Amino acid sequence: MNDLAVSYEKDYHQWIEQHIQLLKTGQWHALDTVHLIEELEGMANRDKHELVSHLVILMAHLLRWQFQLKHLTERWGEFQGNSWRASMIEQRYRVQAQLEHIPSLKNALNDSIIRAYPKAVLLAAKETGLDKNHFPIHCPYTVEQILDDDFYPQAN
Repeated sequence: MNDLAVSYEKDYHQWIEQHIQLLKTGQWHALDTVHLIEELEGMANRDKHELVSHLVILMAHLLRWQFQLKHLTERWGEFQGNSWRASMIEQRYRVQAQLEHIPSLKNALNDSIIRAYPKAVLLAAKETGLDKNHFPIHCPYTVEQILDDDFYPQAN
């Protein structure tokens, strides 16, 4: 194990600083490529995971809006779902900000929605008390609807 690999294990921050200097000075031969590749892959996966996480929350609220809002409004006349709306606004903002910051994530958006939807169903089921089979098997919303600040599904 070379000194950089040992540094990675003992002091991650120092390892990063060393690699910044090596990259700035073009000392490619000295790079700890095994750990560097690992870290870069981890960064890419974290970005995708963060996108999925925001989509889970957003879609769970869209499902709650569609499948529970009418019932709660009938039960409590003044209920308007304002906290759900606020959460959808926030999650849309976070998704859009992440896509602006990392434009290549747009290529992963459809797959991220597919990955997030089953988790959103489980979250919506737990939060509403409805059976998970009450919700559509596949995401009923388009990418455009999910990201549209003015889209709120028709309450069932």
